Amino acid sequence: MSSTAWQMRTLGQVLRLTVDAHGEREALVSDRKRYRWNDILDHSLRAARALAALGVKRGDHVAILMGNHAAWVTTFFGAALIGAVTVPVNTRFKSAELAFCLSHAEVKVLLIEADFLGIDYLGFLRKVEPAIDSALPGKALPRLARLVTLGGKTPATALSWAEFCRLGEEAAPAGFEALCAAVTPNDDLLMQFTSGTTAYPKGVLLTHDNMLRNAHAVGSRMGVRAEDRYFNCRPFYHVAGTTLSLLVSLQFGACMVTLPTFEPGAALRMLAEEKCTLTSGNDTIFQMLMGHADFDPARLVLRGGWAASGPATMRKIIDVLGMRAVCAAYGLSEASPNVVFNDHRDPEELRVAGRALPHEGVEVRIADGERLLPAGSQGEIQVRGWNVMRGYYNNDEANAKAFTADGWLRTGDLGVLGADGRLSMVGRLKDVFRVGGENVAPAEVEEVLLAHAAVATAQVVGVPDARLGEVPAAFVTLKAGATASETELIAWCKARAANFRVPRYLEIVADFEAIGMTGSGKVQKNRLREHALRKWELA
Repeated sequence: MSSTAWQMRTLGQVLRLTVDAHGEREALVSDRKRYRWNDILDHSLRAARALAALGVKRGDHVAILMGNHAAWVTTFFGAALIGAVTVPVNTRFKSAELAFCLSHAEVKVLLIEADFLGIDYLGFLRKVEPAIDSALPGKALPRLARLVTLGGKTPATALSWAEFCRLGEEAAPAGFEALCAAVTPNDDLLMQFTSGTTAYPKGVLLTHDNMLRNAHAVGSRMGVRAEDRYFNCRPFYHVAGTTLSLLVSLQFGACMVTLPTFEPGAALRMLAEEKCTLTSGNDTIFQMLMGHADFDPARLVLRGGWAASGPATMRKIIDVLGMRAVCAAYGLSEASPNVVFNDHRDPEELRVAGRALPHEGVEVRIADGERLLPAGSQGEIQVRGWNVMRGYYNNDEANAKAFTADGWLRTGDLGVLGADGRLSMVGRLKDVFRVGGENVAPAEVEEVLLAHAAVATAQVVGVPDARLGEVPAAFVTLKAGATASETELIAWCKARAANFRVPRYLEIVADFEAIGMTGSGKVQKNRLREHALRKWELA
């Protein structure tokens, strides 16, 4: 269906339509287990009945802290069937962050993987709420009434996953059908916590229609077909993992292929063995794939997908990875998340440059505060339309700052809108720094470094300088088997960039894990800057 013919539906309604059309097709491959669309509906209904039996009602908040398993998918779908709001919990959270998330979101039921990647999440939870071993709700989390654990030793107050599933196999509790029938497309579907590049994330409220319409608009421009096999690199706790991967597959009946967590070697094997035709991610993810020792494009059959990447990486995605129909994407959690997206049939030069159009019914403008800027000017990207969030949960102060006086969403991102209506995203406004009066966007310097044959990934921040105010500091990883010195890379930049853009400091690192990376594959610039200040004694 075209975007002009969009019909508002709930996730449950879309799921049933997909099952009617593609029930026997493979829907999900996770942990090497395979599920048809019929299976997904059956398991989702089981989860819905179990949640209802635990007292979950329309509008209640259900948190999921798990890797990318089928259990995550069917719990999310099951919660949606009865009108509950899923709160995805970042698997990188520690006790303090977990406490903030569960408390702020007023979570009623938590489904938690006891031990994921060797991390004791129940131990983190126990520090937050000791009452999990005696009686819930407790004092620390007075809204948390029920706990369900996947794996590990089940606490006294919790249900094991097997017990939860058995509960869902019993007859539906009284009022179950009415609960399902009461759900509307304008109900909240997800409380998406922002990715955590700030101290404490905010809970973005997204409706069924926000996310499903966004997924349909993206999938249409991406050219998704039911026979596609879409490899998802993103964690499901990230909105790119739900809207732009999971719900895109749901809307078009395609098969979602995923791993519990992203690791480039395992991802390359899965891409090859499952004959995936689509994938997506940001620049860091694609650079990790192409820079891995096991990378062999001859084993892959990728046709397209999307990337949130600069021109140098987009060029390599097409020429090296072989994704000829890759589309450029820009968005943010507060916009469900996609704002502009290429059509896969757009000329290659437009897709490489990241120049893409907003979706029908979505408006974009460029402003300096409240002052609108003409076409071709660089300024803050502001958005209005059906994809914009209802707001942040229980955060009036943040809501007031998020919107202009005339109702446009302030993205905090820097961009240029062409006379043809195509947007180019330049960088984060808060990441831009001034070198002797010149504005420098980190992406401008990162693009120069990425053009070097040995560089796999590059991250740049501004650090203090007595004379110029700030100067660039760069961190890079090298491709497997490649060699380059820090002096060589600085010289490379000097030959190709204005002096104020050349890194004053540069370090070659093995990866960004120790420095700070969010689960969505984004490097945390604030932590990177803190690391730079310590390393070069610049505080």
